[in-house]
Amino acid sequence: MEHDLPKTPQHLYNARMAVQLAVTWKLVRAAMQIPLPGRVAQMSMAVRPRPGDRPDLPDPCPREAGVLILLYERDGRLLLPLTRRTLTVEMHSGQISLPGGAREPQDHSFEQTALRETREELGIPDAAISVLGPLTPLYIPPSQFCVYPYVGRTPGAFPLCPDPDEVAEVIEVYLDHLLEPATRQENTHFRDERRYDVPLYVVANHRVWGATAMILAEFLALLRAARALPACRPQD
Repeated sequence: MEHDLPKTPQHLYNARMAVQLAVTWKLVRAAMQIPLPGRVAQMSMAVRPRPGDRPDLPDPCPREAGVLILLYERDGRLLLPLTRRTLTVEMHSGQISLPGGAREPQDHSFEQTALRETREELGIPDAAISVLGPLTPLYIPPSQFCVYPYVGRTPGAFPLCPDPDEVAEVIEVYLDHLLEPATRQENTHFRDERRYDVPLYVVANHRVWGATAMILAEFLALLRAARALPACRPQD
């Protein structure tokens, strides 16, 4: 005689899923010690086809920029800010971006560029940010930018003071939400009678795609890889 298997109560299932998706500082530190997956992870969120794509960076690069994945904690969960750019900025107007921008002559490194731009856009002083490490540089064919991404953290939820000339909206995104499979979607777009498949993350009713999604994809790949490490596996 067959017996029905016992069912897991929904609240226990939800709690277990929350543990599996939870992102801690320990996990982030472990992730940043893993070799970077690079282009493989980036291309998982690239628009297909990607005209002008190349596997390396042009030398010299016509334009260079630094961006920052800035992590902080609120109510026991880690999150990061994205910005919706104003319609008056010169490049990528109206798009969802990471804090960052073009390198300026006084910047002695791309890390400094990312910190300076984060300060100018969100009002967070450089001294309040601890840089955890770099991600893989990325070439953006339409704007001809070579983008150098970094991951950093602040102690607690630092007040955000967006510059109204550059930032139309700040979108705070929890890392565990980005890791949920349902957050990643794919759209089809037609332009000049050509089809484009567009992978994207849906966050707070916004669609995050293009270079920003590609950079986030590498960081999320590191977090998933870190979860497989014995010291970081969630406990039931």
